[in-house]
Amino acid sequence: MNNYNPQFHRSWHSKEKEVGQFYPGTPPGVRTVSSNHLFNTGEHEIGIAHGESVYRLRITRQGKLILNK
Repeated sequence: MNNYNPQFHRSWHSKEKEVGQFYPGTPPGVRTVSSNHLFNTGEHEIGIAHGESVYRLRITRQGKLILNK
């Protein structure tokens, strides 16, 4: 089942900050990456390899991020 809403994806990314800008609430020294740089236009899910596992990071219909093993 595809719950992805591309219209929401575009509007959500248009509000993203550029790389290097300050994100409120980020502790000092923590590298922050915009989700805009992780997901290509039209993508709603990516795989993240960690050790011997692959995790799925996806954008929900509500615009939240969910990480699953």
